[in-house]
Amino acid sequence: MSKIQELFAKKKNRILNVYCTAGYPRLDSIGEVIEALEQNGADIVEIGMPYSDPLADGPVIQQSSQVALGNGMTISVLLEQLKALKGKIHIPVVLMGYMNPVLQYGFEKFCADAANAGVDGLILPDLPEYEFETEYGSIIRKNGLDFIFLVTPETSPERVVKLDKLSSGFLYAVSSSSTTGTDKEMVSVDRYLQKLQGYKLKNPVLVGFGIKDKESFDKACAHSNGAIIGSAFIRALEGSDEIGKSTGEFLHSVLD
Repeated sequence: MSKIQELFAKKKNRILNVYCTAGYPRLDSIGEVIEALEQNGADIVEIGMPYSDPLADGPVIQQSSQVALGNGMTISVLLEQLKALKGKIHIPVVLMGYMNPVLQYGFEKFCADAANAGVDGLILPDLPEYEFETEYGSIIRKNGLDFIFLVTPETSPERVVKLDKLSSGFLYAVSSSSTTGTDKEMVSVDRYLQKLQGYKLKNPVLVGFGIKDKESFDKACAHSNGAIIGSAFIRALEGSDEIGKSTGEFLHSVLD
């Protein structure tokens, strides 16, 4: 059983996955950010590998990626930083990014180095299902990593079931087809999540995109195992000289 699966075995609901951008707000921030997230109630940390052309990310995360790239963040730097933190991080670590820089790094090397650095799972939104099945999935599994697919309200029931079957760890339910960081109509999201519940999926479901505060977190958790917060947390870190304090205040505003 993976670390992510162990988490869901112990805690069935109100799982909080918090996204942060590697190299933001400073090149060496990641250890401080993860420590603050873990100490203040986050269950999973999702680390974004900054990329110059992020398809699914809204303006807040895009801006944080540009800052991180300007700070000198690369996949190699991130994996070295995480390797140095190994044994100090107790919550699951998921890397989120795009295929182009991963392929430039070397896919097999990336998976091996990520696993060696203590990474538990991967989210690569532009890795197609067919390529996952025929080429990359076996490499991911060989290195003991979970892989999380994304589904949207427009994903057909048959495809949801297929992607759930291919995923391990959890299934990422995108609350709409837009980019991250935008407001959502939670009534339609409720209907969508209730529909997903009816599919009797094998994986837990975490909801992402538009989750920003206690109200939206609570609503997302009503029909899922938990939620993913990204842009709102990036905003909380923006211009902060005290990462621990800003992180604590933000998480307590969501969870308390």
